[in-house]
Amino acid sequence: MPVKRQPDVRPPEAQVKETTQAQESQESQSPLVVAAVAESVLTRLEVRRLATIESLDLDLRPGFSAFTGETGAGKSIIVDALGLLLGQRGGADLIRTGEADLLVTGFCGEASASRRVTVQGRSTARLDGEVVSLRELGEWAGQHLTIHWQHSAQSLLSAGHQRLLLDDRLGGEPAGYARAYRQWQGASSRLEELRRTERERAQRLDLLEFQARELSEAAPVAGEEEPLQAELNRLANLDSISQGAAGALELLSDGEVSASPLLQEAVRALNAGARYDETTAQLQMELRAALEAVQAVAGELRGLAEDSAPDPEELDRVQARLSLLGKLRTKYGPGLDDVLAFQAQVEADLAVTMQDVHDAGTLTGEVQALETETLRAGELLGRARRAAAGPMAAGLLRVIRELGMPHAQLEFRFRPLESAGPHGLEEALIFFNANPGEEAGQLADVASGGELSRVMLAISTVLGATTPAVVFDEVDAGVGGAAALAVAAQLSRLAQSRQVLVVTHLAQLAARADHHYKVEKRLSGGRTLTEVRLLTEHERLEELARMLSGNASGAALDHARELRGTVAGR
Repeated sequence: MPVKRQPDVRPPEAQVKETTQAQESQESQSPLVVAAVAESVLTRLEVRRLATIESLDLDLRPGFSAFTGETGAGKSIIVDALGLLLGQRGGADLIRTGEADLLVTGFCGEASASRRVTVQGRSTARLDGEVVSLRELGEWAGQHLTIHWQHSAQSLLSAGHQRLLLDDRLGGEPAGYARAYRQWQGASSRLEELRRTERERAQRLDLLEFQARELSEAAPVAGEEEPLQAELNRLANLDSISQGAAGALELLSDGEVSASPLLQEAVRALNAGARYDETTAQLQMELRAALEAVQAVAGELRGLAEDSAPDPEELDRVQARLSLLGKLRTKYGPGLDDVLAFQAQVEADLAVTMQDVHDAGTLTGEVQALETETLRAGELLGRARRAAAGPMAAGLLRVIRELGMPHAQLEFRFRPLESAGPHGLEEALIFFNANPGEEAGQLADVASGGELSRVMLAISTVLGATTPAVVFDEVDAGVGGAAALAVAAQLSRLAQSRQVLVVTHLAQLAARADHHYKVEKRLSGGRTLTEVRLLTEHERLEELARMLSGNASGAALDHARELRGTVAGR
């Protein structure tokens, strides 16, 4: 069922007042911001072998810089080069034809960052000359530079992007909700899987319990088969063993002529000589030792000779044990070590299956508790979004109205979802209206290309200018006339606290810039080269004239002077 939300009951005046106070607070800190930003703006860009650029050394300045040129001159190559430093995809297709690699190096004061891409697609990133990962390069560049691409305005049309405008500026509520939702969905998925496999699990549990019980009762021991087999062989051949022992005993001690009495006679024969000769005495000692050994062996042989019949119970025990181990090897492994490994696996699988059985009985309550926690986190997230939505919309609307849409309306509206989703209990959508008397509609449905560009510019300047340098790649698409002048004024204001680089086709924006760069192509040796140069004031007038009327006629130059004079007078 849809989850109902309480509306934001604060009056619009209070929301606007709160936003205005926050903006005034930021403006009061602007000298400190400018000082901090000035230390880390882009000061130089060096590009080698990128697309139609063979070699480019571009000194960049603080403030508002505009890049203009004929259609197809390659204005966006500058943005592509900076994008490589941010970690954007760097394929071999970006490398100038016939070259082995490309190299882009950016400088922020004394610090430098570079990226080399080879025709094999390999990238090498460096910070101050030291090799780093591409992620580290992107993180460093992301602290200095933000790029708003041509497609940024279109991305604003998605509900997810509009939601992120709010969530990116909240505290821990989005992360708290996401964590609760993941835990709930994980438990729900596990419970569903346990229910789906209940029959298979019961069958597997019976099999595992039987196998574990059989192996536990048998209690096989590593290496026990070899001594058991030796014992069986001994018991099966006791008669031969007894007969052999009796024969040996006869020769050693029990026969009429045997070794033991003869050794005794030999010892006595040496008595006289041992008294006078040390060697004889030593040999007599050795004979006595031999006699003692023979007598000891004879004692052992007597026991074997008398034990001619095996103990039936012991024989049965050994045979039964070997038979049991053989059955285990047949069922669970070719060797006893395999049987023991199988037993360990069975015990582990049985523990997991028993845990599944336990979870299936208790997980229902856990899922319900996690769902309740998710809904609670969703309520907190919804309230946080509503608290942020009013002030944010008021701040954006102030800038949008300054951008040539004095009657515009903009607000966030919240639409409950049928069930909790990955990002909350509702959708956050921007509703917009540029014309008085018209009903506000979803931004994706009612905004023209030019209106969308100005909304994106407002978002970029109010919410997105968090780095020292900000790049806009033709964000002025679809804008003209008085609206273009308003966009130029807004970019100029942003440049008071940020370094602003704008790729544009509008003369109104280029005229307002502090620095004007021209991107142009020329032929050299049958190859196309893209060059970028900083224009003088006279060259600026010629370029503005071209942008206004396609030529540098007297009338066009007068128009360019008038435009420059208008923006210079602010």
